[in-house]
Amino acid sequence: MSWKRSKWVPIPVALALVILLISSNNWVANSIVQSLEWQYIPKATLPKADAIVVLGGATRSQFPPRPAPDLNEGGDRVVYGAELYREGKAPVIIASGGRIEWRGGGASESGDMATILEMMGVPPSAILQDPNSLNTYENAVNVKEIMQKNKIRRILLVTSAMHMPRALKIFQRQGIEAIPAPTDFQITQQEINEANNSFESTVLSILPDTQRLDRTTRSIKEYVGTFIYWLRGWV
Repeated sequence: MSWKRSKWVPIPVALALVILLISSNNWVANSIVQSLEWQYIPKATLPKADAIVVLGGATRSQFPPRPAPDLNEGGDRVVYGAELYREGKAPVIIASGGRIEWRGGGASESGDMATILEMMGVPPSAILQDPNSLNTYENAVNVKEIMQKNKIRRILLVTSAMHMPRALKIFQRQGIEAIPAPTDFQITQQEINEANNSFESTVLSILPDTQRLDRTTRSIKEYVGTFIYWLRGWV
């Protein structure tokens, strides 16, 4: 349109700017994230189960110069899984996750999670692995097989709070008795209160911010993912 010097050029430019400003707005980003994260906040102390399932998406492979597998932004999953184990919530942790080759390859996420769990004091004998899952649907299918082999009936499902609504539906679709144990919350009540408690914070909430844009993008991805999984009959 620009090459042809069309009079309609300002329209897509203005539309792109509006989308950028809205999606990076603090109130918009917080609302979308909260709509996902706050669906399964435990109302009481988590009960005991037969196993703790920690979903992948939490580690980076041990490539030089890393001395060991790293935790990424979703690493709270592994930390929380280890915490639940130390609290005696379950005698076993199932680490579920493979590694997509076109994303860099490396050791399976389940193996990396097992390494980090052992660093946190979880004995190797208490860790079961699913090294083949490449998405949440495969997580559920493969975990179900492990549960059947080990006579596990009920699990605590650990994943990021934003991912929990989709993950829980998929596991329940497989007939798994899963209790949601969300972690890695992006939005807290304190952050919501701070966004409106002063003139300065209000101004900052209006201005664009790349972190908020990232939150909005990941939230939309979850909603789109849920819709696609629904079309495929996975949720």
